[in-house]
Amino acid sequence: MRAKLMSAAVVALALSAAACSSAEDKSEAEGGTRPTAEAEGAASNEPEEPVQEAITLAFGGDVHFEDYLRARLATPKTALGPVAATLRKADFAMVNLETAITEGGTPAPGKEFTFRAPATAFKALRAAGVDAVSMANNHGMDFMETGLADSLKAIKKSKFPTLGIGKDADEAYAPYRTEIKGNKIAVLGATQVLDDHLIAAWTATDEKGGLASAKDVDRMVQAVETARKGSDLVVVYLHWGQELATCPLPRQEELADQLVKAGADVVVGGHAHVPLAGGYLRGSYVHYGLGNFVFSSAGGATAASGVLVLKAKGGKILKAAWKPARISSGLPIPLKGAAAKAEVARWKALRDCTGLAAGPGAA
Repeated sequence: MRAKLMSAAVVALALSAAACSSAEDKSEAEGGTRPTAEAEGAASNEPEEPVQEAITLAFGGDVHFEDYLRARLATPKTALGPVAATLRKADFAMVNLETAITEGGTPAPGKEFTFRAPATAFKALRAAGVDAVSMANNHGMDFMETGLADSLKAIKKSKFPTLGIGKDADEAYAPYRTEIKGNKIAVLGATQVLDDHLIAAWTATDEKGGLASAKDVDRMVQAVETARKGSDLVVVYLHWGQELATCPLPRQEELADQLVKAGADVVVGGHAHVPLAGGYLRGSYVHYGLGNFVFSSAGGATAASGVLVLKAKGGKILKAAWKPARISSGLPIPLKGAAAKAEVARWKALRDCTGLAAGPGAA
């Protein structure tokens, strides 16, 4: 009996060895080789590259919470009104926060208008689907050094991504970096508009806080080149242009050209209080003026508003669309039907004076 059991075990071992040999022969016959233990370990430890998908970027213009708009901050979820649906739908949304975040300080000398808002403004923007703001504009330090200190404190406490402002130049010109659906994005904010008598006091330096100034073109080019490293998509949000002018100034065109050469994929901004056009510049997308967005004094031509929506993948801008709106009671109300079509047609016609192309492949 014991002999029979031993004989059966020998037969089983022989069959198992034959099966393994047959599997190895098949692998070799098909051109494969058995992976070593080291190779298996190395393969499992290799980091997988994230799958890159197309994303949508949404940009609105100038926002403040002056006059009757201040009361809307009491209910942050609805503070920006119906346009929030467009912002929330985007993978990344951004606006220009044209106000100091402070409830104290002394108004800047020689200014006709000064804007400020409480820190609850950040809650309202976040609730509306805004992912980042630029405070680099001609109202970001309306309440001077005290207002700047309060703004920086509110930014730190809220942890809301805020560009173009900082305790020194390094912080003001630093990019905000994020990754969305495998796309590594870097975003910068700066202003080309500052009152002459306030340039020195408001511009961030190595020794003091302030705003990122696009008047320092070399510093802006350096900032874009730094942001380019390790990024798939570089966005620059600027405060630039001339109030009420629907065509870009030569200095805007020159700056856009230099920033695109430095590596910017998207250059957008506002200040003119009316929409300007956008288009392609050597594959990058440039928009010269987003107009007012949440603005209590908007009316007539300055009530024309909208959201710029870009579709991007990596550093390629695949598609651009203007979602027009009309400001009513300080809020941008999206247009529909014939009114929307007419406004989009008007917006496209503004491109004639920009030198920008209608599509990514156009000259």
